[in-house]
Amino acid sequence: MQVPFLNLRAPHDALRNEINAAIQEVIDSNAFAGGPFVAKFEEDFAKFCDAKYSIGVGNGTDALWFILLALGVGPGDEVITTPSTFMATAEAISYCGAKPVFVDIEETTYNLDPALIEKAITKKTKAIMPVHLFGQCADMDPIMEVAGKHGLPVVEDACQAHGAEYKGRKAGSLGVAAAFSFYPGKNLGAMGEAGGITTNDAKLRDTMMTLRDHGQAKKISSQHDWLERAHGWNSRSGFAH
Repeated sequence: MQVPFLNLRAPHDALRNEINAAIQEVIDSNAFAGGPFVAKFEEDFAKFCDAKYSIGVGNGTDALWFILLALGVGPGDEVITTPSTFMATAEAISYCGAKPVFVDIEETTYNLDPALIEKAITKKTKAIMPVHLFGQCADMDPIMEVAGKHGLPVVEDACQAHGAEYKGRKAGSLGVAAAFSFYPGKNLGAMGEAGGITTNDAKLRDTMMTLRDHGQAKKISSQHDWLERAHGWNSRSGFAH
């Protein structure tokens, strides 16, 4: 007997008519990249996560990468994270030219062990990136305490934790910013690749919105502010409804 590992039809079939109507509305509006549908989703997702802002991007990897870039992480820096995660966590750190520094996990939760973080901090450490794995949040209070002691930002890898809560607080509202993946198999999946970022920091939001659109802060032809300082990238998300 074969048991399918993942059945994407099951959650979609019940919503097929609603999904088809949403797709038709997007086609009729010709709003295929960014635009009002994405803006509405960003607003709704920020509220869902109890965050002020949400930024739609191409995938969860870009979400992690853009947060780190916006925080100024670059070559020679170190970011503390966990090895018990998907490749994209360390990959995003490497994209910045930084080094992932792995801290072991708790045996009971399989998430980053807060008790081991401080020993891993060096002069090169620029951020701490816990992963909320399998919908279960990392133990954020002691992580935030250590980070605050050393003046380090905490970035949530919440790519598998949409809707998860930590002591009544939503994933996506606990650190300086959080990355989400909307890959079809995730607990909130898109019909294709997609990702999102949440933050309460207006400056970080503006920087990441610039990064996702070829380094453009404004829709002015040939004005790309990030070419020399870091990166501009084409990571505008498609429609969301």
